[in-house]
Amino acid sequence: MYFLFFVAIFIIVFYLYNIRTFNYWTERRVRHEKPVLLFGTYYNVYLQKKSRSQLAEQLYWKYPNEKVVGAFRSTTPELIIRDPEIIKTILNNDFSSFYSRGFNYSNDVEILRKHLFALDGDPWRMLRQRMTPAFTSGKLKAMFPLIIERCEKLQSRTLDAAARNNSLDARELMARYTTDFIGACGFGIDANALNNENSAFRKLGAKMFYTSPKMAMKAIIKDAFPYFEKSLVTFIDIESQVLNLVKHIVNERNYKPCGRNDFIDIMLEYLNKPMEAESIEKRSNDDKDPIKVQMLLDINLFAAQVFVFFGAGFETSASSTSYTLHLLAFNPDVQKKVQDNIDQVLVKHNDKLSYEAVKEMTYLEWAFKEGLRIFPSLGYLMRRSTNKFRFEDINLDIDERVNIIIPVQALHLDPKYWDNPKEFRPERFHPDNFGATQKMVYFPFGDGPRNCIGSRLGLMQSMAGLAAILSKFTVEPAPETVRYPTVDPKSNVVQSIKGGLPLMFRERKKV
Repeated sequence: MYFLFFVAIFIIVFYLYNIRTFNYWTERRVRHEKPVLLFGTYYNVYLQKKSRSQLAEQLYWKYPNEKVVGAFRSTTPELIIRDPEIIKTILNNDFSSFYSRGFNYSNDVEILRKHLFALDGDPWRMLRQRMTPAFTSGKLKAMFPLIIERCEKLQSRTLDAAARNNSLDARELMARYTTDFIGACGFGIDANALNNENSAFRKLGAKMFYTSPKMAMKAIIKDAFPYFEKSLVTFIDIESQVLNLVKHIVNERNYKPCGRNDFIDIMLEYLNKPMEAESIEKRSNDDKDPIKVQMLLDINLFAAQVFVFFGAGFETSASSTSYTLHLLAFNPDVQKKVQDNIDQVLVKHNDKLSYEAVKEMTYLEWAFKEGLRIFPSLGYLMRRSTNKFRFEDINLDIDERVNIIIPVQALHLDPKYWDNPKEFRPERFHPDNFGATQKMVYFPFGDGPRNCIGSRLGLMQSMAGLAAILSKFTVEPAPETVRYPTVDPKSNVVQSIKGGLPLMFRERKKV
């Protein structure tokens, strides 16, 4: 009898806890999706039937006349932003109220979560200021010889498939290229992913972005019951592997730069040294004098930055370059223009790729940026309110810890901003055509103070890889290629394609 009583009480408490926020958007007169118990409006995401990007895009198109749309990530209110001016407010003008990414991670428990992409507040600001010098033009130029070596291996791997008249999964090919490059300029080692099908580095990279049913279940529990986040770690399987690798490399270099000009060399300049910045979380009593905060860049924090450099560097570039190749395969006229641009530039540089040569490949850059518009690596941006905030233009007040979603994929394909948006047209990015309206809705690397710190590096390695392939090969659809591939519903942060992107690579016969 007592047992049944306590079960009944538990069910009632569980139910009331899970619906406690479900009137949030109704009370604020925001049009929204009807939430369901435990899942909110994310049930298809938690069940791995839709990616978060697909859900955001679906809600964007469902409410075409709204500036914002309400949703629920489990029990947490979430606001999907459709209006460019409100997006500008969140990412730029009122950044201090939206500096949080909104991840339910425990940075105290999961060492590899203490990286620039996931950290918030003062730790984020200190790391951002410390890491920015690693991505200057001078540092990127110094890294370029490492890219050239990988480009040559990429050409060799592609030539082998072309000679045998075999199709290649462009997604996997470019993932191996970017893994090799990031392994070299991030860890200072030869990952050999292009030549070794069983490369340990490639397996590590694949594991980083694989969302298992177990991980999906952990996500539901973390979102519904944030108190358990410290008990539900995600990267425990690879944490020791990454930490041991980083410690080994650092020890081999005697804890100081060795002249390789890679990411570890750059970061070693700051290892075990304090970082300092003005706090964005704390204010002095008179709100005039900024409060200074400090944090030590210890080996664990160091390893987390190397970890995210590897993960973000290889996955995003692999996604964007492979989809650009896919688009070029189905648009041979555009591909011919890209190849002509590459050929004309290489003639001036003794037929050799270089940092300066890639910088001159303007039409290739337009084509790559157009590929990122049609299929951005990050299909959405996440933020979270860090205090109560009022959107004056729409007369809306939100509380602290409301999730914000900016549906990048949908904005990139909205005919309101882009003429014939599904057409692959690199000329959109000619300076005369890419105006203020387009700049307000184009976010392949985010925007504002939390934009992608490695965007220039990503652009450089991606364009070099594309130039290496297209200077030697023409890409065509394979018999099994799907013209309009679908997003893998298990995609998490970076969008991936279900079934890959098989293409034929034909060796060019230059006259």
